[in-house]
Amino acid sequence: MSTRSTTAASHAAILSSLKHLLNGGNAHVSVEKAFENIEQKYRGVVPEGLPYSLWQLAEHIRITQWDILEFCRNPSHQSPQWPDEYWPEKPEPASNSEWDKTLRTINADRKAFIELLETPDIDLFTPFAHADNNQNMIREAMLIADHTAYHTGEAVVIRRLLGIWN
Repeated sequence: MSTRSTTAASHAAILSSLKHLLNGGNAHVSVEKAFENIEQKYRGVVPEGLPYSLWQLAEHIRITQWDILEFCRNPSHQSPQWPDEYWPEKPEPASNSEWDKTLRTINADRKAFIELLETPDIDLFTPFAHADNNQNMIREAMLIADHTAYHTGEAVVIRRLLGIWN
């Protein structure tokens, strides 16, 4: 096998693994599963001893994933202020449509990030010219997956505490 075909095969294997990681469902439930079928009355409940609600977790996942996506595709992107602009103030969404929009946007932005990863001749390993900490595509893909998995697990715990996880 030539070096070029080995490199292409390695790239394809890495890309496939990143897509599985981003979509979840391997070692943990997917973000869709963690946030599906949650009645409105539970979305804004902050369980005793915890700092946030299911709504705040979902919106935080959305904001963070969007920020990483924009950082990767737009060198002039300005990230929100940490931590205030990464977390919604109110524990509940303003409406059912806001809740639904957040969940749809999480999915759409993840798909957009995967499309970016699938761009022909994408360089997964070279740091972005605008990176301040050697960020590159593979690192940002793993950051999205890691961050989302962490907060997805928290959503499952909150659902268990609320008695709405099956």
